[in-house]
Amino acid sequence: MITLSEQDMKQMASKGIAKEKVENQINTFKEGIPFVNLQSAAVVGNGILRFKEEEERELIELYESKVKDLDILKFVPASGAASRMFKALFSFLDSYDYNSESLESYLKRTNDKDIKKLSEGLENMPFYKKVMDRLPSNFKSNGEKVYLFVKELLGDDALNYGFYPKGLLPFHKYGYTTATPFEEHLKEGALYASSSGGSKLHFTISEQHEEMFQSELNQVGDRVSKETGIDYTVDYSFQKPSTDTIAVDMENKPFRNPDGTVLFRPGGHGALIENLNEQDADIIFIKNIDNVAVMADAKAVADSKKTLAGVLLKVQEKAFEFANMLDGDSITEDNPGNIRKFLTEELNVKFKENFDGLSKAEKVKLLKNRINRPIRICGMVKNEGEPGGGPFWIKSANGDVSLQIIESAQIDMDDPDQVDILQNSTHFNPVDLVCGIRDYKGEKYNLMDFVDPKQGFITDKTMNGKELKALELPGLWNGAMAHWNTIFVEVPLVTFNPVKTVLDLLKDSHQA
Repeated sequence: MITLSEQDMKQMASKGIAKEKVENQINTFKEGIPFVNLQSAAVVGNGILRFKEEEERELIELYESKVKDLDILKFVPASGAASRMFKALFSFLDSYDYNSESLESYLKRTNDKDIKKLSEGLENMPFYKKVMDRLPSNFKSNGEKVYLFVKELLGDDALNYGFYPKGLLPFHKYGYTTATPFEEHLKEGALYASSSGGSKLHFTISEQHEEMFQSELNQVGDRVSKETGIDYTVDYSFQKPSTDTIAVDMENKPFRNPDGTVLFRPGGHGALIENLNEQDADIIFIKNIDNVAVMADAKAVADSKKTLAGVLLKVQEKAFEFANMLDGDSITEDNPGNIRKFLTEELNVKFKENFDGLSKAEKVKLLKNRINRPIRICGMVKNEGEPGGGPFWIKSANGDVSLQIIESAQIDMDDPDQVDILQNSTHFNPVDLVCGIRDYKGEKYNLMDFVDPKQGFITDKTMNGKELKALELPGLWNGAMAHWNTIFVEVPLVTFNPVKTVLDLLKDSHQA
């Protein structure tokens, strides 16, 4: 049992964190979080669907025929700061002096591949002209030019891009103008997430950036609206202080700051399940802020999203019909078998072997539980060596087998059998989801009912020279959606264009 002072209780109350939640988190630290139990990688033919061109066309047409009567929302996690993007550039500023060394000599001495790539592709950066317009026109050397360019890009008293939200950096250059990921998401919204002339987007952002996002909307909103013929409704939410998690010392006691207060840390993107739970729509598209394509690829991206939405509508129609049937009095002896077949073959639900031995009432109860859940259709791309989670069949502690998106940190790398399954995986998760969060009556599910709290992460950190343990909540598309009904669909690589470092902007997919 932990001892919390009156001051601790006041601190927790100010954040909206209940004592019970803190006690549960400390118990999680004590018990540890078990590794997942991989059964097999999800592959095409066993957990991942692959459609032919004709099938994709039919699914796109299905979505397009119904969209005018649907409430559509685009949900974009956008709280990421750009600082990590510029890590190599910050390091360069600290380690290079153009007055005493040529750039060529520096590159040879350090083998700094990032700066070599930057110097060679400088003019192709979307913000090249903006930076150069702020610099003197004559440079004594290429080293001076590259150094002053980076300094102007990142300096506190200059553009200060390293401290921008990632969503508001120039990503793509079109002629004389540039576009931020925020603007590109608006344009995408017009292509696949609009209905009856309107498009609704919800961005989860850091509270200190709200004014910057609103300013960007004021600058580009009317222009994009005229270009697309779409009226935009844009709103924002912030990660709630109540989703922060307690940090503990190595004895699992609350870790304290120098002033004696308890250290709470942000719970990771899994905290956003609460933000998602406050939204309501027939269909919600989820995609990260930095995953945007240039407009030349926009149609291919939009068609892929419409295909996923078509899959959702098609499977949802049957699910709603069966859920309605289960709630009525018209269930015959044959119905449970047909519903089970649908759940197994189309919603990837695995039943234990004793299903046939259950009474009709027991079968109906079990089927109701399995069919009345939110549905997520998740795009999966072929693994090209990018880091990220992947699609797997896993077995839970109670023996249930289900499809999940699993991160490598959840896998026991000391178990050769688990590593073998990991190495047999063929696809990874680009964060490309289409979600149905309403039941057959049109009522929204409480998404908090479908979270697996045992799919979080415990990590070791240090603060002020002291070791501590931190807890990340189950990821938004990992454990936070663990008990959703899940379908994985192979999507083309053109739909995945993340920008993890500034050098990713030199890839063909970001050159307009």
